[in-house]
Amino acid sequence: MEQAALRRLQGKLDEQVKDHFPDGGVQQVVLLQHGDDLHVEPGGLHVRILITMAGPPGDGPGSRQQAFAAWRKAHQAMLSELQREFARALPQASVLEFLVDDGQDPKHSLTERIGGTISDLAERQRDLTPVMARLGALDLWTLDLLITAGIAASRAEALRWVLARTRERPGYAKLTERARELDELRQQF
Repeated sequence: MEQAALRRLQGKLDEQVKDHFPDGGVQQVVLLQHGDDLHVEPGGLHVRILITMAGPPGDGPGSRQQAFAAWRKAHQAMLSELQREFARALPQASVLEFLVDDGQDPKHSLTERIGGTISDLAERQRDLTPVMARLGALDLWTLDLLITAGIAASRAEALRWVLARTRERPGYAKLTERARELDELRQQF
């Protein structure tokens, strides 16, 4: 997305989100695109909402998480509405993230990612199991190249594509046979 269009959209969303939270807790809405954050896939957007809330009465990460959980519970209806609005208005947005500043150590700000793209919601309805993988720069570049080339629409879809190609290789049948043999041996013990 062009930088000027991104700034206009960010300003519009900033105003919209602040209208949803009139208590003044929302400080800023930031739109990130591919290259700004590793979580953002090519062609995607990442919506980050910066929130300021009063620090918890206790000390430590547990009390901070409790304070954030209380804030989230108090605003649950509005968060759900916001998620639906973003899914309609920004189908390319892959993450809706809340970054909370409670006035304590900024290095340990609380972050919560919710939501997903409309295609993610459709995938959840299919019988798919979510898998988290830590990838290096070269692996991310490879997945993003598959997206850019039009082979896949998302990193998850690119990984599924690579796995499908792996199953088509002649050695895969031998590997499957060997795994069955090992399983049978384990059952004998």
